[in-house]
Amino acid sequence: MINEIKTSQLKPKEFINNKINEIKSLIGQGIAFCALSGGVDSSVTAVLGHKALGDRLKCYFLQNGLMRENEAETVVATFQKLGIKVNVYNCEDKFFNALKGKRDPEEKRQAITDTFYQEVFPQIMNEIGAQYLFQGTIYTDIEETVAGIKRQHNVLEQVGIDTLVKYGYKVVEPLVELRKDGVRKIGKALGLPATIFNRIPFPGPALAARVIGEVTREKIAMVRKATAIVEKEMKDIRAFQYLAILHEDMITGIKDKKRKFGYQIELRCWESKDATVAKPKRLSFAKLEKIADKICRLIPDVVSVTYNITKKPPSTIEAV
Repeated sequence: MINEIKTSQLKPKEFINNKINEIKSLIGQGIAFCALSGGVDSSVTAVLGHKALGDRLKCYFLQNGLMRENEAETVVATFQKLGIKVNVYNCEDKFFNALKGKRDPEEKRQAITDTFYQEVFPQIMNEIGAQYLFQGTIYTDIEETVAGIKRQHNVLEQVGIDTLVKYGYKVVEPLVELRKDGVRKIGKALGLPATIFNRIPFPGPALAARVIGEVTREKIAMVRKATAIVEKEMKDIRAFQYLAILHEDMITGIKDKKRKFGYQIELRCWESKDATVAKPKRLSFAKLEKIADKICRLIPDVVSVTYNITKKPPSTIEAV
C-alpha cells in the first residue's frame, strides 16, 4: 500500500521539488505522454511533468465523447496560457463501441479501462515515441479500489497489473500519496489558476459514470446538458462536488399538456474534504426548484428531477 501524505503534513514546495527530481531521474531523456482531462488531478500531474521534462511531456486531451460541454476547447486554451501545448485526439467511436450493450457498472468501467489502456494510449504513444504514461491517480482512487468499494479505471499496478508487461509502457503517478485536498494545495503552489485547482472533481470514466444502465450517445447528450446546467447554477455554492445523474427507467410525465414517458435526472451536491465520507449539502428549495425547472425546460426528454439526501456511506459520491 502507498504511504499517504496527510494534507496537514504536506509541504508543497518540498513535494514539488522532490517529484520533479524523481521524474527527471526516471524519464531521463525519454519522451512521456500525459492524458490530460482538465480535472484537478490530471492538470496538476501535467504541470509537474512539464516542469520536469518540458516539451518532452506530450499532453493530449482525449475527445472520447463522454466529456463535459466545450471541455476540449477550454482545456487547450487554459494550458496554452500556462505555456503547455495540448493536442486533441478524437476517439469517440472507440468508446461508444466498447460500451454498447453494457449495463453493469463494473463492466462499463472495465470497458473504459481497456479502451484507454489497450487501444488509445498505445496508439498515441507509438506515434510520438513515448515510453511512459503520466496519469493523475490519487490515494483515494487506490483505497476505494483495493477495498472493493469501486473499481477506479486508473488503478493498475496496485491491483497486480504489470503495465510494462501487459501494455508495453510504464505508468508514472506523481500524486498517489495525496488525497484531493492535498492535490489542490500542490496545484495552487504550482501557480495553476483557481479555476483549475479548485475545480469540482470529475470521474475518470467521465459522464459514463453518470448514466445508469447502457451508455448511448443520446443519454450522454442529456446528462451533458444537465451537467452544464447544474455546474452553472451551483458554481457559487461552497461544496466539494455537485453533479447530475441520468436514471435508466422512463417514467410518466406531462409536457405540452400531454402525457410523456420521459427520463429522470438525479441531482447530488456534497460536502466533503477528501471523498472518503460525505454528506449532502442542505440547499434551499428555491435553488433546487430553479435547477429542476431549467433542466425540464431545456432537455425535452426529461420529466422529473430529484435530489439525493443520503450520506456517504451508504451512498457514494458518483452513482456508477
